[in-house]
Amino acid sequence: MTAPILRRLSDLRALTESWQAEGARIAVVPTMGALHAGHLSLVAAAREGAERVIVTIFVNPRQFDNPDDLAKYPRTETSDAEKLAPLDVDAIYAPDPDQIYPEGFSTTVSVAGVSAGLCGAHRPGHFDGVATVVSKLLLQTQARRAFFGEKDYQQLMVVRRLVRDLDIPVEIIGCPTVRESDGLALSSRNQRLSPAMRAKAPALFGALDAAAGAITAGVPVAAALEEARNAVLAGGYSAVEYLELRSAATLAPLAAPVEPARLLAAAYLDGVRLIDNVPV
Repeated sequence: MTAPILRRLSDLRALTESWQAEGARIAVVPTMGALHAGHLSLVAAAREGAERVIVTIFVNPRQFDNPDDLAKYPRTETSDAEKLAPLDVDAIYAPDPDQIYPEGFSTTVSVAGVSAGLCGAHRPGHFDGVATVVSKLLLQTQARRAFFGEKDYQQLMVVRRLVRDLDIPVEIIGCPTVRESDGLALSSRNQRLSPAMRAKAPALFGALDAAAGAITAGVPVAAALEEARNAVLAGGYSAVEYLELRSAATLAPLAAPVEPARLLAAAYLDGVRLIDNVPV
């Protein structure tokens, strides 16, 4: 069944208030559309964890530091709704821009600490945009559970921190990265890869996976990271923006795997910026 698509906050609130009167728990999966199997895995998890499920689709201009990147971001609402139909989503909230940023909107949510470095260093203002729109979507949907993918690990940590700091009554649930059979993490940006570049794309995950294994086996972190950077470039990427070992809990830089950690990377392939991470 195709879920109703809601554009106005008043319509969303009328629906969520009726659900709450029934005693139903509401789960939300925030997205920017261009849905793939990774998004659908989040929806399936939400379906198991709540009586009512909302998927939001909103291409948030405030989290793009590059206007060209924003312009090229795929917008596929019709096919997104078709993909969601078999999952029995209760509502799709695709708000008009003025429902998120009304005239005179002047508030920004900024999360320090976990937003520093990595994508935060290379995309100024990105996580302020993420934190602001996620705060609004959580409050607008009145969800009690929200589902995010671990592929965007720094984003997940930012969202967890803002919910904790602002006492927003919602449980943030991180779900494992969904990959293609060759290891490439699913991403809406993959649609922008030519066939030739798509064939090279798995080199990023391959390098991270090998580095995680090397570090676990006792290879010094600096040497493992250098080898991984070289492998990404040798695999056809034009540049490695960052490739670092960070604490899984705080995202603090680590010189050795003295606690649960994550290897996180961003690299460019034919002008397309891809990110990935693996546990260590």
